[in-house]
Amino acid sequence: MYCKNCGKEMNDNQAICLNCGVKTGVGESYCSNCGGTVTPGAEVCLNCGVAIKKSGGNNGDYKGMGKTGMALICFFLGGLGIHNFIMGETKKGIFKIVMSFCFYLGSIFALIDFIKILTDKYEINPNKLI
Repeated sequence: MYCKNCGKEMNDNQAICLNCGVKTGVGESYCSNCGGTVTPGAEVCLNCGVAIKKSGGNNGDYKGMGKTGMALICFFLGGLGIHNFIMGETKKGIFKIVMSFCFYLGSIFALIDFIKILTDKYEINPNKLI
C-alpha cells in the first residue's frame, strides 16, 4: 500500500503515513496500489489500471446535497430509507422500509447511517445491502 498524499510505501496496518503525517486513504496525488502519480480527477491509475477511490468517504458529495443536507434527511426520514433512495441505494432503501414496517428496526439502521454521515465514514455503494 502507498500513501495517496506523498506516494511513499506504507504498511497495510498504518493509520497515518509516517513520511507526511496524513491519515491513510487521504489524498489524490498518488495511487494507493502502485504509488504512481495520478492525474487530478482521474478514475483509473494509468500506471497499474486500478480504479481510484476518492479519499474521505464521499468527499462531501451526497448526490449534490452535501453532508449537512443528507444528515438532516437521514435523521428525519432515515427510518424509511429515504436518504438511501436519494443516494441511489435502492436495495438498502427497500430493506429499511421492510425493517421499519415488519420489525421496527429501520430507525436503528438510520441512526447508524446518520453517525456515519457525520463522521465521513459513509460510503455510497448501490450493491451493498447493509
